[in-house]
Amino acid sequence: MAPVDVILLQDVEHIGLRGEVVHVARGYARNYLLPRKLAEPATAGRVAELKRIDEQRARHEARSADQAEQIADVLRKTVLRFDVRSGPTGALFGSVTPTDIADELWRTRKIRVDRRKIGIDNLKRIGRYSVPIEVFEGVDVEVKTLVVPEGGELPPEEELQALEEAEQAEQAAAEAEAAEAAAQAEAAEVEALAVVEAEDAEATEAVAEPEPAEDEPVEAEPVEEGQAEGEEPAVP
Repeated sequence: MAPVDVILLQDVEHIGLRGEVVHVARGYARNYLLPRKLAEPATAGRVAELKRIDEQRARHEARSADQAEQIADVLRKTVLRFDVRSGPTGALFGSVTPTDIADELWRTRKIRVDRRKIGIDNLKRIGRYSVPIEVFEGVDVEVKTLVVPEGGELPPEEELQALEEAEQAEQAAAEAEAAEAAAQAEAAEVEALAVVEAEDAEATEAVAEPEPAEDEPVEAEPVEEGQAEGEEPAVP
């Protein structure tokens, strides 16, 4: 089946970043990317529109070290904020990606940065972050970024640390429970295998054991002439 081009609507690990046109297997696109709204078909019109948007943003990208320094000065004063859904321990239902950060910089500052020059993995917890960005060769800056629980505010750092430790403890307990269950299952499997092997050995031994021989007939001694049957022979 021939591959197909799609436009990513979200960052997809090992595939590409949002807005990129990627070449993937047709079945992967049909059964995974498209139903989950992670991508859309790469029609000629949509590809042309993305190219136009990218060219427009490129005019705001640093083209020299001097421009990069000016952009870096703006970024140092910038504080990004993402209001996100999160659980009781501060873990996000989703993540804040480099693409999200690049898009937010464009939305709020009209500054274009290469998403691949944003030096973080996906942010998966609420918290305060300093996101490193390479604006231009030799020009780096850190952008303050707040990942805030939806409808609330960030707690103090001590509470954030306590939440993270609580989540780590839960994960450790879950992993220990899973390991114990796996060990018990493995032990039960070994025990069952031992029973089967013992039964097989008994069956093999029973087949190999020879049957007891029937009593051989006792050959009667010859009777001398004149001797009655059962009478002791005369001693000369």
